[in-house]
Amino acid sequence: MRKFALAALLLTSACSLNPRLETPPAPVAPAYPLAATDEAASAAALDWREMFGDPRLQRLIDLALENNRDLRISTLNVEAARAQFRVARGAQLPSVDASAGFTRQRVSAATAQPGAPQTGGYEFSQFSATAALTSFEIDLFGRLRSQSEAAFERYLATDEGRRAARIALIGSIVDAYLAERLAEEQLALTEQTLADWQASLTITRQLQQARQVSGLDVAQAEGQVSQAEADQAMRTRMLAEARNALTLLVGAPLPADLPAPIALMDQPIRTQLPVGLPSDLLVNRPDIRQAERELVAANADVGAARAAFFPRISLTGLFGFTSLALDNLFESANRTWSFSPQITQPIFNGGSLQGQLDLAQVRKSIAVASYERAIQAAFREVADGLAGRETFTRQIEAQRGVAETAARRTELSRLRYEAGVDGRLELLDAQRSDYAARLNLLELRRQELSSAAGLYRALGGGDEE
Repeated sequence: MRKFALAALLLTSACSLNPRLETPPAPVAPAYPLAATDEAASAAALDWREMFGDPRLQRLIDLALENNRDLRISTLNVEAARAQFRVARGAQLPSVDASAGFTRQRVSAATAQPGAPQTGGYEFSQFSATAALTSFEIDLFGRLRSQSEAAFERYLATDEGRRAARIALIGSIVDAYLAERLAEEQLALTEQTLADWQASLTITRQLQQARQVSGLDVAQAEGQVSQAEADQAMRTRMLAEARNALTLLVGAPLPADLPAPIALMDQPIRTQLPVGLPSDLLVNRPDIRQAERELVAANADVGAARAAFFPRISLTGLFGFTSLALDNLFESANRTWSFSPQITQPIFNGGSLQGQLDLAQVRKSIAVASYERAIQAAFREVADGLAGRETFTRQIEAQRGVAETAARRTELSRLRYEAGVDGRLELLDAQRSDYAARLNLLELRRQELSSAAGLYRALGGGDEE
């Protein structure tokens, strides 16, 4: 009966001193600015392959998810947190060790017991086999349970961090790919413009030799070509840097058999995404879920710090056999056992326990603020994406009109220059405006696509594995 009572005591669930946790309300407005009242459900459930339809981009994302070192580190951190949880959980269970030993000993005649042979001492062997329960703490006040709960929540938080890293990686690959596309297309436009201006310079020099234009016209044309050559060098460097950044994110050299790229103006990236309600972020954003897990873990730390003020009961026990002969080691007469319960009550510790409790409570307050900040940051990111969704289309259409107007002006200026109505300076100004308008159009298209990818990431898209 006593054995049964002891077993029941060991297996009884500990009480918990964790404070009641009430998740703070989301410190944001109930609806996004610029969002329609009948906004459809969040696009977070949209698979990233549906979001980014460029086969080349899809292949790069696949490679990055396989090879990126930051994502690999995040995955290993999850494994480390899982192992830490197993360590904390193991402290709640008894630790039983089995051992077997053999001792060969000589006792001198001077120290031999009365009745033992006195002719130079004697030798004997001793065999033992034991099972020991080592310092098992009965967790009456839930200290170990709270520590285990905190470790488990941090393991879950680390896994959410890995999911957040995965989403961030997909978004970074998209941004790097769009930057590479922009650099390559702007370089192609610069090279085409440089070729046109070099041809124009050749003609201008021929006209000077025929005394039809002045040296001023030649100097203006040479300055225009030099500027284009400087732009070409700059954009060549930007393209190399963009490819280096993309290679780093992918985590491996870019393969030669990638699908052909799609031009920026034709990129099949969705730009009109529904956002749902801010409350959806609490479910869809892994970084918010991570902050919430960290808050639960911090709350459990407070419970563990509270329980440290109460007594600790630990048990140490041993059962085994000891014999001078191996063949009769396990006979009942050779049994040995010991049982050592111990209770420890903190009395004076220089305020360290109170300091640990205060520290745990402050860290819980920090976790609350971090949780609220994560929600606010997510709200702001979605709001920025909505601003882009509502304005980039109109801006690009307007910029497209600017580029078309600049192209017509360039053609008219060229005809007027050839007819002698306008000077060379007017034509140069028209050509520069045309060149800048086309560069700006490409840049705006890149910003629109990047903004759409950012909105998808802000909504928690790309979390599905």
